[in-house]
Amino acid sequence: MLDLPERFSITTSIAYANNKPGLHTLYEVIGADALARWYRMCGVPTRFLTGTDEHSINIAQAALDEGRPTREFVDEKVALFKVAEAALGITPDRFIRTTDPDHVRVAQEMVRRAHANGDIYLGTYEGWYCPNEGFRNVTDVVETASGTICPNHPDVPLQWLTERNWFFRLSAYQERLERHFADHPDFVRPEHRRNEMLGFIRGGLEDFSISRERTPGDWGIPFPIREDGSSSEFADGTWDPAAGKIYVWYDALINYITGAGFPDDPAMFARWWPADLHVIGKDIARFHTIFWPAMLWSAGLEAPRKVWVHGWLLAQGERMSKSRGNFLDPIDFVAAFGSDGARYVALREAAFDRDSDVSWDAFTRRYNADLANDFGNFVNRTVSMAGRYLGGERPAPREAAESPLGTAWPAARDLFVAKLEACLLHEALAALWEFVGAGNRFVEVEQPWVIARAVKAGENGAAERLRAVLGDLVEACRLVALAVAPVMPGLAPRVMEQLGYAHEYAADGNGGPPLLDELRWGAHAGQVGMLTAPVPLFPRLEIEAALPGEIPATATGPA
Repeated sequence: MLDLPERFSITTSIAYANNKPGLHTLYEVIGADALARWYRMCGVPTRFLTGTDEHSINIAQAALDEGRPTREFVDEKVALFKVAEAALGITPDRFIRTTDPDHVRVAQEMVRRAHANGDIYLGTYEGWYCPNEGFRNVTDVVETASGTICPNHPDVPLQWLTERNWFFRLSAYQERLERHFADHPDFVRPEHRRNEMLGFIRGGLEDFSISRERTPGDWGIPFPIREDGSSSEFADGTWDPAAGKIYVWYDALINYITGAGFPDDPAMFARWWPADLHVIGKDIARFHTIFWPAMLWSAGLEAPRKVWVHGWLLAQGERMSKSRGNFLDPIDFVAAFGSDGARYVALREAAFDRDSDVSWDAFTRRYNADLANDFGNFVNRTVSMAGRYLGGERPAPREAAESPLGTAWPAARDLFVAKLEACLLHEALAALWEFVGAGNRFVEVEQPWVIARAVKAGENGAAERLRAVLGDLVEACRLVALAVAPVMPGLAPRVMEQLGYAHEYAADGNGGPPLLDELRWGAHAGQVGMLTAPVPLFPRLEIEAALPGEIPATATGPA
């Protein structure tokens, strides 16, 4: 079983607030939310941080192109993110924006600390500049027929720039980073991502720019230091524009410690930092596993404990993106599958450790197979039969050793928990649904309707047999509904109500009894209760083509 931590601090990357979000953007947020809910329900004090990155050059340029104030532009986009996350049942403890006043102060403090430590210096940089990522090394761009592109953002035009910038001495941290990777083998997971990052470190680290001379509309966090090392803040609290702006990636990474209370609330920061888990995409692994630890060490702070690097959602082999038009709108996704169904199929159909080809068709098939047919039907049959044959009285399960399902449950639960802890969310759900399959097979083997006819005929022992079988089925429904609650938070209250149990957890998963205690077979066997009328949980959906403008219904996801 899971060795629970004293507290759990989890973050996602923060998304560019340059457009409405796609499902591919929020995929990691759904996963992180499920992990946060798991630990909350287990009684572990948990802090979950997500949010938006608002200082990139392309955001400022897009606002200028529309003739709008940049703040107005990003406020509109952030509202779209919040609506989509609410529809998906995302419940962060803080939704951080890099325009938040406390974050501005923290970003400037990190610059001052790096300067005081001798880790930043002035230099001139000439090269390709990606508005989403900053200057790119020659080895980090790709020559195509249409020009030079950034491989991570092929649809964002690169700019050739020559600027006088402040640089961070990343090269000074090469040995410490190599030692950190050696001393903390789980720092970057999965293993193949760790090996990629270690290979990059061993190839030699180059210093990187942390400032921009100018930005469209003067957008960004003022760089707090002038060339002579003096503060760039004027007496009236305004900033010297000649000092430039903080480079967007340097600014963005710092959100994690802002959200943990640095430096305004030392007690809060001591409680929540270092983060237990950063959940990020593979295209930004270098920033989070190499740049970020060095920045923290320069400021006298600890590196995060673990970085989980997930893959991309693909549509017919191509990375999903809003610019390509092959993305899924989260609002449409929830409208089709419901909030619980959307969360489940996203985390079950797409692997959390590698790229996954997905489609509307595949998501629909997964919904119908796992939710409508398997679990939804399992609960509906169980509640219907118990209501019909026992007058709605809730039967108690047998002792685990006397029940095939009770015997199978501990191994299924432990595998589910182990995969969840390992961030293999798709495999965790697969393990749990193996038990759902066992429950449905148990129904077919035992055939309660046949036993009920034997009871009616007065057959000796049939009534006890019927109660035992139905008691095992009710218990299996209870356990699966509670185990999957972090992924489908709206499902557990509905199932528990039908089974005649109270659901004692708050909407974000806090406040109830320790979940691992609840996941014991027969945890409430002695309680008397009544079942309610069965209510279908997941109506079956028709297989249909993707919504207009979205991914075609041809590709399939991982098994």
